[in-house]
Order: sequence, then structure tokens, then C-alpha cells
Amino acid sequence: MNSYQFLLNLAIILLSTKVLGLVTRKFHMPQVVGALLAGVILGPAMLGTLHETEFLDKIAEIGVIVLMFCAGLETDTKELRKSGKSAFIIALIGVIVPLIGGFAVSQFFNRPELIPSDANGSLFLQNMFIGVILTATSVSISVETLKELGKLKTHSGNAILGAAIIDDVLGIIALTIITSVADPGVSLFVVLLKIAAFFVFSVAGGILIYKLFSKWSNQAERGLQRHAIAAFALCLIMSYIAEKYFGIADITGAYIAGVIISNTQKSQFLTSKFDTLSYLFLSPVFFASIGLKVELPSMTASIVLFAVCLTLIAILTKVVGCGLGAKLCGYKNYQSIRIGVGMISRGEVALIVASKGQQLGLLGSNFLGPVVIVVVITTIITPILLKPVFRLGPNVPFNEAKLGENYEEVSKYRQ
Repeated sequence: MNSYQFLLNLAIILLSTKVLGLVTRKFHMPQVVGALLAGVILGPAMLGTLHETEFLDKIAEIGVIVLMFCAGLETDTKELRKSGKSAFIIALIGVIVPLIGGFAVSQFFNRPELIPSDANGSLFLQNMFIGVILTATSVSISVETLKELGKLKTHSGNAILGAAIIDDVLGIIALTIITSVADPGVSLFVVLLKIAAFFVFSVAGGILIYKLFSKWSNQAERGLQRHAIAAFALCLIMSYIAEKYFGIADITGAYIAGVIISNTQKSQFLTSKFDTLSYLFLSPVFFASIGLKVELPSMTASIVLFAVCLTLIAILTKVVGCGLGAKLCGYKNYQSIRIGVGMISRGEVALIVASKGQQLGLLGSNFLGPVVIVVVITTIITPILLKPVFRLGPNVPFNEAKLGENYEEVSKYRQ
């Protein structure tokens, strides 16, 4: 392949995601849907114009990291602290219900007379692994949609963010339990210890970084570009440390870095800079790359039926599980629906888990196609559903800027 082909590929991705984004907006859908469809249409599933490359994968990885860093920058920390306990309950129930649902569907179909499996592990572990895949949540899709709708700094938006971060940790624990049973080389105790150590490190390091960054910001009114560079470096370092030393997803480290910086004086300036970077280049590549991953094998009627059932279960269990958790925590009905819908998307998280299952022999080739279908449909349907569900509930009667600085008064209208 011509060494400069990547330039043309990037140009095609940027133009196609924007054009299809405008088309989907005409149909009153978020533009992120258009970006996802661009990848599906141009990828191996349809036209075959573009294919996955290592370069695009790396750019997409940076894209999702910056996207989650921006989410951290725009997080209302007061609201996040208030919703911490609720987020844990929402995430816990939102993991348990899909785990049970995925296991039940897989147990019914994972039989030689229906779908023969070429996996090496026991049937019980194979079925449990399908459930583990459904526990995943890819909050990046919801974040982009909520930002587009201007609903990221709401009670529901903060609950989705908080629950998704905890969901990531719980998913890692569930994955570790399954893999430790299948692979004696994995120590469950060590993994749990690393997770606990990461959050201790995040709190201690976050306090130190916040004080240093705030002091530097107060002393340096000029050269604001240096603040953006330092913030970006912190984002990448936190992402690296989370993944490399603690086994936590890099996007979790990026989100925490954003939350740390969000409380400094220069947070608004930094948000504007990173939003521009994300919008112009990184986000289109990331969302298109998800579509490029769609390459389904030939499937029998049983596999197609399994894919349909698994997709329905994937959607319903997140809505019911997370919505029930939100309701138990005192959220109103319309807020519970918003939170449940916001947690539907599986995205790249489920693909990573599925890849791990293939390596361990817990996911047969006949089951990979349905998993990809679940990822694609839940990723596309989440932004489509988020827009109407955020119309539910009371309308803000006037500009909340007129409400003054009183947080409680403002938050009352941030529904």
C-alpha cells in the first residue's frame, strides 16, 4: 500500500462522517449516528473502501481518550459527589442484570443442535462469558451525544458518567473472575488489589496535581497554550498509568484527569481547546473506526436468531437494570429512563472483552458475529434513543443563568 494512503483515508473519514452527520441531523438524530454509519458503509460490511489499520486504531484510541478527558473537564463535581453512592448502585444492578440475561440466552443457544461451539472452555464458562460481555458499557457514545444535546451537566448526565466509570471497574472484576477460573495464571486477589490501589493513587495524586496546577494557573496569566499542553500530557500520563500499572481501562484514567483539571481556573479555556481538537479530527476517526470493525461471517438461521435475542437482551437488561438502580436511589421515572438508555451502548469495550475471550478459548467463532451485531446496534441505537428520552420531564422555564450562583437553585432546573 502507498505510504501516503493514510492521508486519503483520513480525508474520506472526515468528509463522510460530517456529511452523514448532517444527514442524520436532518432526521432529528444526533450527528454521532452519522459518523458510526459512515464507518459501516465505507468498511468491509458494505463498500469495502476503508479497512482497519494500525494507524487508524491508534488515532481512534487517542480519540476516545480525549473524548473522556473532555467529559471529565465538563463534569459537575458537586453533582458527581452527590451521586457517588447512587452511581455505584446503578452500576452494580446494571452489571448483574445483563450478566444473568446474557448467560440465560447463551445457555439456551449454546448447544450442538443449535449453535455448535469450537471454544475450549466448559459450557458454563462460555455462557458466563457472554454475560460478561453484556455487562460492558461504552460511555463515549453517550458522552458525545449528551454534549451535542447540551445535557452532560445534568443530574442524569452525571449519573451516567459516574455509573459508567464504576461499571468499568465491576466489569473488570467480572472478567477477571471468569478468566482466573479459565486461566490459573491470573490472580483475582492481585487484580482486586490493583483496582483499589488505582483509586487510592487517583485521590492522592489528584489532590497534589490540583494544587500544583491551580498554583501555576494563578501565577501565569499569559501563555495559556502551555496550560493546554500540560493538561494534555496529564491526560495521556494518567491513561498510561491506569492501563499499564493498574489494569484499569485507559479511558478511566483520562476521565479522572479531566475531573482533576475541571476544578481549576482555566478549565473553561481548556474545554474549548480540547472540544475543537476532538470535533475536528479525533472523534470522527474514533466513531468511524467502530463501524470499520464490522465484518460479519456467514451465519445460519440459529446464529441470526441468537444475534437478535442477544441484542434485545443487551438493550433491555441495561435499561431495566440501570433504570431500576436509579429508581431505588430516588431518581424520578424520566431520569431513570434516561440513565438506563445512556448505559445501553457496548462499543469498543465489548469488542475488547470479546477479543480476550477468544484468546482464552471462551468465545467460539460462531458467537463472535452476534457479539459484533450487539456492539453495532447498541452503539447506533443509544444516541438515537437518548434524544427523545431527554425530552421527558419538566422543561426549563427560563435561562438558568438568571438563577444566580446558588448551586441548589441552579441544580433544581438541571434535570
